Amino acid sequence: MTVLLVVAKAPVAGAVKTRLCPPVTPAQAARIAAAALRDTLDAVRATPGVIPVLAWSGRLAEAEDADVLTAALDGWSVLDQRGVGLGERLANAYAEVAAAYPGEPVVQIGMDTPQVTPARLAVAVARLRAADAVLGRAHDGGWWSLGLREPRHARVLRDVPMSTPDTGRDTWAALTGRGLRTAPLPVLRDVDEWSDALAVAVEVPGGRFAQQVAAVRLTLLPDGRR
Repeated sequence: MTVLLVVAKAPVAGAVKTRLCPPVTPAQAARIAAAALRDTLDAVRATPGVIPVLAWSGRLAEAEDADVLTAALDGWSVLDQRGVGLGERLANAYAEVAAAYPGEPVVQIGMDTPQVTPARLAVAVARLRAADAVLGRAHDGGWWSLGLREPRHARVLRDVPMSTPDTGRDTWAALTGRGLRTAPLPVLRDVDEWSDALAVAVEVPGGRFAQQVAAVRLTLLPDGRR
């Protein structure tokens, strides 16, 4: 089986999706983040033949929709993120999964792409069977998914600058530089700014994420300002 690893942050007002503000308020941003996470957890749970694992940062008790999120995580293995920068935290999460599920490949995603579906995730899992690594780049130059047949190769992420326009390119170079046969996944849009949220909501109009984005739009002026 393949481990589907979700790396996420507790949706606490003022701590998540701060680039949505303005026009979104911190409380609204937390509700959008919680909805995105719940949509992502549902997609993972509905993907056949995978082991769901969450690498978590922050206090769940302080999160928006804490009770609902707790219920949604029933049956999941939950790890605490460890490390200073994002690259170190990702590498440590992969290492912990490798120790807990020896011999199993890992496909990792975040909480910024609520448009992921079980079908998209199943494609990533299947593509990894024929490659050493798979990488799904994001429109902003980063990446939304990384799959590794041997998860310990994630140590290369410690040396990749994260959250830059070149993170996707640099990650691909780091993987292929280790001799890994790397296959691409479809390019998706991360939800970082309000324009991203509007575009992604159109892709998944029936999800919780789209509902929260629509609720925020009702509080804004016609030109998008508050």
